[in-house]
Amino acid sequence: MGAEAEEQPHGAAVVADGFGLKGPRGWAFREVSFRAGPGALVAIEGPSGSGRTCLLLALTGRMKAKEGTAEVGGLPLPRKMGAVRRISALGQVPGVSELDPAFTVAEHLGERALLQRRYDGSVRALLRRPSERRASARARIDEAVAAAGLDLAALPKGERTSVRDLERLEALRLSIALALIGRPRLLAVDDTDLKLSDADRAEAWALLRSVADSGTTVLAVCSEAPEGALRITTLDGATESEDAQEAREGAAGDSRPTAAADEADEADEADEADEAKARTEDDTDADTDGSKAEGDVTEDTTEEGAADALAETGRA
Repeated sequence: MGAEAEEQPHGAAVVADGFGLKGPRGWAFREVSFRAGPGALVAIEGPSGSGRTCLLLALTGRMKAKEGTAEVGGLPLPRKMGAVRRISALGQVPGVSELDPAFTVAEHLGERALLQRRYDGSVRALLRRPSERRASARARIDEAVAAAGLDLAALPKGERTSVRDLERLEALRLSIALALIGRPRLLAVDDTDLKLSDADRAEAWALLRSVADSGTTVLAVCSEAPEGALRITTLDGATESEDAQEAREGAAGDSRPTAAADEADEADEADEADEAKARTEDDTDADTDGSKAEGDVTEDTTEEGAADALAETGRA
């Protein structure tokens, strides 16, 4: 069984067909169709307010689309949102997964490794000796830091450097390192090229290409896609910016730890099963109950558990 798992590609293929998300005041994005293989670098390009971040969150299982279909690693959206969250990770996403400016680099890395072990580790791993657990956590941190190209020794105070003292590019590297601690199959990063010089922008894209080359599929929101990336352009956001912002804030406002999110997923699935059973048994009352069910779907523009204790990495 282990050999079969190793033969599977690490990165998650992403497929969308007529994908769209609608909020109270209109569409955040719609009619998005593309196909990206495992280990692809996908650049979500568009003007600010055009639904780029909403598309990013929908494809990582953190917002519920209303139109079309999508699959991530063979998992259908929105039906398997919880499962998609477990194989995906968020880097920086303003308002959803952000670095704490008061934390040091070491504190962020240590906390992430601890949460990863607590909520995503096997029972066998939890039963290891403390020294073995610490060594395993350190190995994960070192691996992620190296993959993100974050030179801890070059920081002003090394690992004790506060996030507020990091340059924009170094903060981006840290957020990606935190995400990679979970060894996700899909990495999502928002505002990749925001406030970066031309040289730093080139470094940022080189970093994301290296992550993709290692096998992890990368989704990156940007104002201008680089050469060689699969370019996905969102619709013009002139009439959609307020709705897109409201939807993103809704996703950020419901943050919970992974365990709670998983419990909510199970509860949601149970509720859906009960509703389906009720509709089957009460066909004679379909007209009366149908309007209520439809109303519930229309109002739920986001999936609970959008950002959790691992949401900075997107591991949910």
